[in-house]
Amino acid sequence: MKQLEVTILGQSYVLACPDGGESSLLAAVASVDKEMGAIRDSGKIKARERIAVLAALNLAYQLAERPAAAAVHGGVTLPADSVQIDTMLARIDAALGSDGHLL
Repeated sequence: MKQLEVTILGQSYVLACPDGGESSLLAAVASVDKEMGAIRDSGKIKARERIAVLAALNLAYQLAERPAAAAVHGGVTLPADSVQIDTMLARIDAALGSDGHLL
């Protein structure tokens, strides 16, 4: 497991990161830093702990508002943004008719 030093709202943190997960972790850090910065810059809240809690709630709400995470076809899970794949599978299944289904 790798360690990365990151900065959030001007404060450094050392975070454990699984191999190959650096870009995802850095993207998460950037989202948290951006959200916390926006809350701080609004001028209404000064305490870092309160800013962190509000940022966490905002990010969790945004995540909860996303559409369903997956669609299932014959036991194979596909990402929700795979509408084109769903359409293609339906067309292929229709073309195969009673010969069988791909998924």
